Amino acid sequence: MVRSEKTRQFIIEKTASIFNKKGYTGTYLSDLTNATGLTKGSIYGNFKDKNEVALEAFKYNYKFQTKQVLEKIDKASNAADKFLTFLNHYQTAFKRIFNNGGCAILNTAIDADDGNDILYKEVVKTILQWQNWMVSILDDGISKTELKSIDTNEFTFRMIALMQGSIMVSKTLNNPEILVNNLEHIKNEILQLKI
Repeated sequence: MVRSEKTRQFIIEKTASIFNKKGYTGTYLSDLTNATGLTKGSIYGNFKDKNEVALEAFKYNYKFQTKQVLEKIDKASNAADKFLTFLNHYQTAFKRIFNNGGCAILNTAIDADDGNDILYKEVVKTILQWQNWMVSILDDGISKTELKSIDTNEFTFRMIALMQGSIMVSKTLNNPEILVNNLEHIKNEILQLKI
């Protein structure tokens, strides 16, 4: 079967939330065929294997979770406002993220860390891109004397860990206040950096 970009995109869109909710090992070919209405041959005619579908599903889920917030951040005028916009988004968008199975980075990292090298490498790349993006905003704010000088690597990794851990605990305990309160804590840290 000849690969079709339209069919590939259809498969990705229909299976992305399944992979995010059930994980790589918990998602079966029958889940893919049921979600798409396509045969095994149609799916594997468009993807090399389940790994490739899972990889593209992860990329789709990550884009789904970040597209709106990146558009909002682009409109912010300074480093602190960019971070506050980012955090405000997650305080209001967590229901949509939880309904999609939770954070794509966290879910895929846990699912892939000990057995799926392809997904693991993509998650590592994504976390480092996210961290580098935050460092560049902080560095820019420091260089423009909008923010106090700090160890930007340390700050951003702490922020990522607190956010990811808060999402996991909030979703697991069905208690969004944990996430909301911890995001408030990070917002206060950002505000204390302002000059």
